[in-house]
This record gives sequence, C-alpha cells and structure tokens, in this order.
Amino acid sequence: MSTDSVHVERRGAQRFDFHLPVSVRLSGADNEGHGFTQDLSARGALFYTDFVLSVGDAIELTLVMPSEITLAENMRVRCRGKVVRVAKPVVGTRTGVAVHLEGYEFLPDANESARSFGRISALHEHKSEPSEGAEPPAPPPATLVP
Repeated sequence: MSTDSVHVERRGAQRFDFHLPVSVRLSGADNEGHGFTQDLSARGALFYTDFVLSVGDAIELTLVMPSEITLAENMRVRCRGKVVRVAKPVVGTRTGVAVHLEGYEFLPDANESARSFGRISALHEHKSEPSEGAEPPAPPPATLVP
C-alpha cells in the first residue's frame, strides 16, 4: 500500500503564466488601483496590487490579453469577477488577490478610438472644409496699434 497522496487538479481552464499590467477597481466605484498578474485563465486570475480588497468584493480588472490567449491579436479586456482569496504580502506591500472571473467585455483599442475623434485644441489650428451652404468663418478681430 502506498502512502503517496494524490493531487487532484480542480481548475477547469488552462492557466497562463503571464505577468501583465492590470488596473483594478471595485464594481461601481471610480477609484482605481494598479498591479500585475501572476497567472490568468478563462475563469480566474491571480494578481498583486497595493489596492485594498477583501474576499467577496465584486471587482473589475482591465488588461490587455495577449495573442497567446486570444488566438488572434492582443485585445484590451474588462473582466468582472469576485475576490475569492487575499494573501498578505510576504515581501513588500502588494497583496496577492485571487479572483473568479464571471464575465468579459472586449474594449476598443485606445489607438483606434483616439483616431475616430478629430483633434480639438485651442493651441493648434483646426482645418476643416466648410460644408455646403455654410457661411465662411469670420475673420479674426483687428488689432489696434496705439
């Protein structure tokens, strides 16, 4: 008879060992913290942060999923989940936070959304073609020299 214990893997999804920057906030709150992942899967993540979290907190994580996970291109994703474990820091101030992910939202690429808006700035001239039937812009006011 053997006394070796058998370890049963309880995870239902493949884990990826990626150290990625992540932003975290409590669901419905505005203040945001930052950290980095140790690993992540389709159903969960382990990350380190200085942001104070407790078991049971509903949170949102925002990160860029690498192409190795998406099997396409890198994608910015907002994940919703619940904190299932918080480990006190061994070294430094960052706590380890395990979260069970319950949903995902794919976000537009920051560069793509920035391109969809025209540049608006008081410091730079904004050139645009006048639309048909529109009056030309008024000339700048004259400057009086004493």
